Amino acid sequence: MYKKLWKSFEKSSIFTLVTGILDKLGAIVQNANIWQAVLGEVELTVSRGSFVTWFKNTQLLRADSSLTIIGVPNIFIKQQLERKFADTIRDVLSKNGVVSARIEFKIHSVGTSTNTRVDDEPIHYDTPERKPASARQSGLTHAYRQGLNEKYTFDTFIVGSGNELAYAACQAISINPGTKYNPLFLYGGVGIGKTHLVQAVGNEVVKNNPKAHVVYVSSEQFVQEFLDAIRYKKNTDFAGYYRSADVLIIDDIQFIAGKEKTQEEFFHTFNALHQANKQIIISGDRPPSDIPTLEERLRSRFAWGMSIDMQIPDFETRCAIVQTKAGQHNIKLDPPVVEFLAKLVTTNIRELEGVLNQLLAYCEMRGMQPDLAVASTLFSNDKKRPKHLSARQVIDKTAKHFQILLDDLVGPKRDKDIVVPRQVAMYILRSELHLSFPKIAHELGRKDHTTAIHSVEKIEREIGLDPHMRQHIIEIKEKLYA
Repeated sequence: MYKKLWKSFEKSSIFTLVTGILDKLGAIVQNANIWQAVLGEVELTVSRGSFVTWFKNTQLLRADSSLTIIGVPNIFIKQQLERKFADTIRDVLSKNGVVSARIEFKIHSVGTSTNTRVDDEPIHYDTPERKPASARQSGLTHAYRQGLNEKYTFDTFIVGSGNELAYAACQAISINPGTKYNPLFLYGGVGIGKTHLVQAVGNEVVKNNPKAHVVYVSSEQFVQEFLDAIRYKKNTDFAGYYRSADVLIIDDIQFIAGKEKTQEEFFHTFNALHQANKQIIISGDRPPSDIPTLEERLRSRFAWGMSIDMQIPDFETRCAIVQTKAGQHNIKLDPPVVEFLAKLVTTNIRELEGVLNQLLAYCEMRGMQPDLAVASTLFSNDKKRPKHLSARQVIDKTAKHFQILLDDLVGPKRDKDIVVPRQVAMYILRSELHLSFPKIAHELGRKDHTTAIHSVEKIEREIGLDPHMRQHIIEIKEKLYA
């Protein structure tokens, strides 16, 4: 009886429907498992920034011998994956048993189908409801929109006589943004803490009001986004994103100089935000009056609020910075060592952190204590940076250190044994010569400066985690300074 009922059920349309659904669910689960394995391997071969930007919310929709279809959120990610990562994806799929004659990237909204990607990291956002206000995106997606760095807070900022006024103004703004010191313009030399302080304001505002729309962007990024908006006819999205900000933070405003159309757009954005009592914070390497080819109407608006000159940190402040940074590595330095480093670097906090990291890495690799004798030997006078050091010397020394051809380092190859040295060269160009990201990209033969941004950030992270990477940096610098 049961056999007859089952045979009858097998012939019914309901059975066909149910088995079809089960087959589809099985395929979805199988594709999800395959794609998770693929993403895990891809993450090891690309920078963290590239992984989050280009592989976020991608899905494996179909996988068979004739065709593999990968779902992507928008046209920009589709184009990037097709141009830069198709071969990588094909290779990793093959390793996981998926060999197809063709791979296609299809725009596919996560919300319209079962999401085959399982995100378990807090920096990934699947839905607008989960995404904090400070991370909202416009209709135009950008790899170079970095957002706030959570490590930049008021608690980790060392206050001294050269920056106490700027610190007090930023704290006041973080409590009541848009009510005073609007706009706030901070200026000063390279590596004295401007970026730390302006981002600390943004982080504090978001901490006090998670729904606040805080936009942090460098002027280089602002220019690039504006050009993309024109190119892709997304001017409305671009303007809407920036003019809806509760707090707009523009870093390194000097790079906007000479770009007439971008200045005009920023002028209108500035007016819209200021009229709505939204906070505007700007940083630069010099006062507005000294920025060449900056429009007069922008200069006058920057003068509406408060301009503060951030001075070079004094000796006591530099000592406090060294002690604090060493403490973050759970290392207590003797006072003579602290004072030696504080006297060694007098103008640049970023460089001061660099020599401290170099000392700690050197001692860690050799099992030594970071005492005065070691510091004196490591940073003897003949190892100070030569004034004639050029970008080409950095690139050449990096290539020789990793035993690769110079043409490969600046060429199109994306093999891992080429990519990592290239990223190291970018990091050293930024940390030692303080080149802009577009300049770094140009020196390494890249057209897109976002590559330089991601590379520098990746190496900065790895220096703190990987002793071998720290040793590479130390040895290359030693060769540069010899």
